[in-house]
Amino acid sequence: MTRLKKIRQVLFYTLILNMLVAVSKIVYGYKTDSISMLSDGFHSFFDGLSNVIGLVGIWIASKPPDESHPYGHRKYETLSTIAIAVLIFIAGFEIFKKAYFRIHIPHGFEVTVWSFVIMGITLMVNIGVMMYETKKGRLLKSDILIADALHTKTDIFVSLSVVVSLCAAKFGYPVIDVIAAFIITVLIGRMGFKILKSATNVLTDAACINPNDILEVVKRIEGVKECHEIRTRGKESAVNIDLHVLIDPEVKTHEAHKVAHAVEVAIKQQFPAVIDVVIHIEPYKRD
Repeated sequence: MTRLKKIRQVLFYTLILNMLVAVSKIVYGYKTDSISMLSDGFHSFFDGLSNVIGLVGIWIASKPPDESHPYGHRKYETLSTIAIAVLIFIAGFEIFKKAYFRIHIPHGFEVTVWSFVIMGITLMVNIGVMMYETKKGRLLKSDILIADALHTKTDIFVSLSVVVSLCAAKFGYPVIDVIAAFIITVLIGRMGFKILKSATNVLTDAACINPNDILEVVKRIEGVKECHEIRTRGKESAVNIDLHVLIDPEVKTHEAHKVAHAVEVAIKQQFPAVIDVVIHIEPYKRD
């Protein structure tokens, strides 16, 4: 099974679990009029929606290079990651708005044994999903899975704050429900910025590998006199490198090609995530 198919499989499994969790919280949140539980349910729903976006993004990213996209479609996975961040911000705004209105129109809500049962079960499901996605994301080096795992991590903190608010309401402090909703908003916004920063690093061609580490590899190649202008871009699972390699000016073209090929092979062996190396050969000038 290819890497992208494995990523799609993980997203599909988590989609089912997230939707089950979301429905449980939303239905019971409406029934008991708990703003924190209802907000947590919508947050879980956005988790599921992010899985759908991820599936679409991975499907597009898996397409081979074509005339319009000679470098492939990998960045569609990153664009999907940004879409997830946007959904997180929308969820946070909606929760904040609902909590704000509840401050001006305060009222209690019903807390039952089932409230804690539902939150306990969904909390365990969220922890399982986060651990599963994190493990698979690192194994497959997938930005979308790591981002989705971080999204689910916010759901865990959200669920814990909901449990606290339920306990407080049970003892006669329903205002904690609103406070929990505001805390949820902060956690959601913080995670959204973290995901957005990671995605923008890819789209703005931020450096992926320390140039000095590459230089150490290149300098060991026979025939290389010097190396500079080392640049890297891409993401953890697909890195592009371009660099200038200086060799003896008396070397013939086919010998220069051999040196360049040796450099490319050595870099890819040392850094398995590298998918392309562009080498500019220059004549070495002795001082």
